[in-house]
Amino acid sequence: MIRAALAVVALVGVSDPAFGHGRSVSYSNVTLTATGARVELRVSALDATLTGLDPWQDAGALAAYAAARLVVRPCTAAAPRGGPPRDGMVLVTWDVTCDARAAEIVSHLFTDVAPSHLHFARVTMADGTVTERVLATGDARWTLTQAAAVPAGSSFFDYVGLGIEHIRTGYDHLAFVLALLLLAGSLAEVATIVSAFTVAHSVTLATAVLGVVHPSPAAVEALIGFSIALVAFENGWLLGGRDRASRWLVSGLLVVTALAFPGAIAPATLLGLALFTACHLALLARSARPAGLRALVAFGFGLVHGFGFAGVLAEMALPRARLVPALVGFNVGVEVGQLAVVTLGWAALVTLERLAPGGRRPVAEAGSAVVCGLGLYWFIVRGWGA
Repeated sequence: MIRAALAVVALVGVSDPAFGHGRSVSYSNVTLTATGARVELRVSALDATLTGLDPWQDAGALAAYAAARLVVRPCTAAAPRGGPPRDGMVLVTWDVTCDARAAEIVSHLFTDVAPSHLHFARVTMADGTVTERVLATGDARWTLTQAAAVPAGSSFFDYVGLGIEHIRTGYDHLAFVLALLLLAGSLAEVATIVSAFTVAHSVTLATAVLGVVHPSPAAVEALIGFSIALVAFENGWLLGGRDRASRWLVSGLLVVTALAFPGAIAPATLLGLALFTACHLALLARSARPAGLRALVAFGFGLVHGFGFAGVLAEMALPRARLVPALVGFNVGVEVGQLAVVTLGWAALVTLERLAPGGRRPVAEAGSAVVCGLGLYWFIVRGWGA
């Protein structure tokens, strides 16, 4: 227990919020007109600080930076207009003059400070037709075809790749899956847990992207951190003998936090988490085979993680005809990436146990401590801006 506590403290001290699942992204709407186009760019205030500029104090310089790196060629751009962030996003607008139907959009946004940056460009044609494309460092140009034809947008397979990449760089989602794997006793248990998580996040991914539900992004991100910390704590608690004091301590801390430290998560939600944690750990304390309960927890927190997955697509505000293939492709990519991680992780654990019988337990203890530290850090930073 002492080693686990030290690992948690050390990890909290050295972690960086950038190690969460959120990556550097920006969004633009380009509306074609008879004489050119109107460009509207949205970028998060946090990403804007990567330029070395203060989005609240350097709005003009930040607007100039953006317009110089998101270019409609060979158009002539007017002076960009920007302002301080609103709801965590910076909006920059400008007009360009040319025959935009015979132009191309080129994005070099943040490539000097965030090479993995993704830009989602959305084009509205003169007749109101809308299409979109994902631009990245290796594919930074989008040609707007001649005449009135709709330019080719991102394909189904482009979104599959985006989903795989989202999982590959989604360290918080990977940490959650890893925490669930560390104590899994059989392949059937792994399949049950992963299936529960998959079904849950697929449901909320769809509802959020389709606009049925609009949860607070900050609260969702903080709850994802909590889910990671709780599952990892649960691992250590089960391995350590399921003592009563620890489970009441966790629930009590959540109650104190709800009453004394309001943040991104509503106090009522924190009190609900305290009750859930107390009840869940009480059930686990009485259960000889906790796999079923852990699958239910994977499902419950999978609903929260689905809202986290949805952030990328929801911000694009795609028309329904383009949204369905984007949603399906992105979800397929997420599942492919997740399945690859689970397969590799489970194979590694099984191989370890075969090569060193009994060696899996210390790995589970140390791994759970590390993951718990990450989860706590993300929970605190995202919920209270610490």
